[in-house]
Amino acid sequence: MTRRVAVFRPAPGNRATVAALEQVGLAAIVLPLFEVLPIAWPPPDPALHDALLLTSANAVRCAGPGLGALAGLPVFAVGEATAQVARDAGLDVAATGSDGIAAIVRLAATRGKHRLLHLAGRDRAAAPAGVATVVTVYESREIARAPDDLLPIEGQVAMLHSPRAARRLAALASSIDRASIRLAALSLAVAEAAGAGWGEVAVAATRDDAALVALARRLAD
Repeated sequence: MTRRVAVFRPAPGNRATVAALEQVGLAAIVLPLFEVLPIAWPPPDPALHDALLLTSANAVRCAGPGLGALAGLPVFAVGEATAQVARDAGLDVAATGSDGIAAIVRLAATRGKHRLLHLAGRDRAAAPAGVATVVTVYESREIARAPDDLLPIEGQVAMLHSPRAARRLAALASSIDRASIRLAALSLAVAEAAGAGWGEVAVAATRDDAALVALARRLAD
């Protein structure tokens, strides 16, 4: 019997994940743990920066009119989904990486970009050297969930995109049989954040949604 796949990503990003799962013949359980909300922000002076750093498509979606003031800066993006949303917004994507923020910042440095402006979410890791300014343009706010809300994922595959989602899932998992659930994690950090007791925990080959969907396909069989 093929297992279903629980998707905890917030909208609208979860729609693309669900569509990708359906394309490989998997049914999704859509159970977002967070909602993404924009935060008002003053656009910094673009002349003080030499590139724009984007690590989430949500930053582009939530930036609003202020993004136009930064359109002259080349974009260094983490993930093809983020890069595509940036292109759709009229931004010039100079490079796309798949190994996280530190790797894309190093790549930018090799191209002479040392004063990056990062449009980011409220919940984030410390910025590496090379990021001159970080501006918060959105937040991921918890959606109220009771432990019993997770009962439908027993015996299924749980897809995890972030350490924060992994920690929230672990905290809510008091009413379910963890050992019956297989976790598909985007990275080792995500897998570690989920804790112990799951039936199986596997990490995607690369840090992108396509690799995570492929992993979920394998775990679902």
